[in-house]
Order: sequence, then structure tokens, then C-alpha cells
Amino acid sequence: MDSIVAGGATQRWTAQCGELVGTRIGVEGLERSRTDTIVRVEFRDGRKWSAVLSPDEPERIIPPTVTWLEVATDYGVIGFEHVISGVDHLLFVLGLLLLMPTARLRVATISAFTLGHSVTLAFAVLGFARVPVGLIELTIAASIFVLAIELARAPDTSSALRRHPWAMTGAFGLLHGFGFAGALGQIGLPQQDLALALGAFNVGIELGQLAFVVAALAVISLIGPILRLAPSAIASLPSYVIGSTAAYWFFDRLASLI
Repeated sequence: MDSIVAGGATQRWTAQCGELVGTRIGVEGLERSRTDTIVRVEFRDGRKWSAVLSPDEPERIIPPTVTWLEVATDYGVIGFEHVISGVDHLLFVLGLLLLMPTARLRVATISAFTLGHSVTLAFAVLGFARVPVGLIELTIAASIFVLAIELARAPDTSSALRRHPWAMTGAFGLLHGFGFAGALGQIGLPQQDLALALGAFNVGIELGQLAFVVAALAVISLIGPILRLAPSAIASLPSYVIGSTAAYWFFDRLASLI
């Protein structure tokens, strides 16, 4: 039985076969795609095995047992790869780093943002909250555009985002968490290790975000003094690039919804 829900494909079938432990199972053609796939095997004696297949590892050998370390590693890597390849999420984080003038504010706002998306990621995956993926992707693009507008304003401008940066970025983080949940929902989670897989995925996201923050701050420290001495049109270039990209994403995603 095949089904497609929210961009994720599910295939189920029953097979009569001999001993599966020690045999190799995989998805043909996965190495030519950019998709991760979770495969689950249920044995007649009640045992269950699941693993995440990727283009780099499209096959796995079914082991006698699955250790917690294997589950944590699989989903940690997926979380890391997802955030590193999530350009919209990284663009928002970059905007926050550019907007906040001090290290203290940067740490506080990134922490609030992290807390926000961690909460909604857990709530959505555990089934406590559900929001259409398309609507979430649209609002994420809108949140990046709002941030770009703040970047284009004078530093002494009074706005809700500047007066209450922790609260505002935490709220934006709630939106991004639903986006992460949508991506994780397409991959799937092993029900017998749900909490472990969810926690590892979130840790992978935070490690990927931290790696990006370190790299971005290194670049900002190099070009920041140059931008401050440059004409205002050039100094405002990052905000216009971020805003233009977010506007394109917004209307493109809006068209997809309509």
C-alpha cells in the first residue's frame, strides 16, 4: 500500500522470507536522490528494527539488536545536515547576528530562538500541535522579511524587535520549530525510541546552528569594520539581500499554497 502525505511517501508491504538478521536491505536509487528514508522491519516474534537510509548510505545490514548509540547518531546527523542545508533558517540566524550589536544580546536572542524552535519541534512531533507545512513555510519567509526590514532601519529606531529581542525571536523560533517538525515528519521516527531520536535530532540541529554561528561571526568580525566605513548604500546591502530573498520565498510559497 502506497500513500503520499505532505510531501512524504510511505510504502508498506508484507514479505515472506527466511532469516533477516545479517541480510542487507536498502532503497534502490536512493544514492541518486537528496532524500533520507526511514525503513522499519517488524519480526513475527514482535521485535522491531528501524534505520535511516541516506544517499551516502542507501543500504544497511539488519543487526540482531539496535543500540541507543546507533539511533542517536543517525538522528543527530540528520538534524545537523538538515539545519546546515536549511538556507531560510540560516538566513534568519544571520539576520539576528547582524541586528544585535553586542555579544550578550546575540547570545540571548539566539538562545531564545533555540528555545522556541525546540519547544514547537517537540510539541509537533509528539502530536500536541499540528500546523499545515505550507502555511509554516510561508510564515517563516515572512519572519525573515520582517527581520530584514529591521536591519534596514537606523540602529536607534524603536521597534518591538529591538525593545524586546528575546520575546520576539522566541516567537519566531516557534514558527521555525514547526518547520523542523515538518521535515522530520517526512523522514519518520522509530516509535520504540521516539524520545531518543527526537532529542538526538534536536541536538544535531543545535550543533549545526552553533557551527554556522561561529563561522558567521568570524566573517562578520572581518567585514563589519569595512561596512561601517562604507557608504550607506553598501552598508545596507546585507539587509536588502536578505529581504529580497525572503520576499521571493514568500510569494513563491504563497503561489504554491494558492
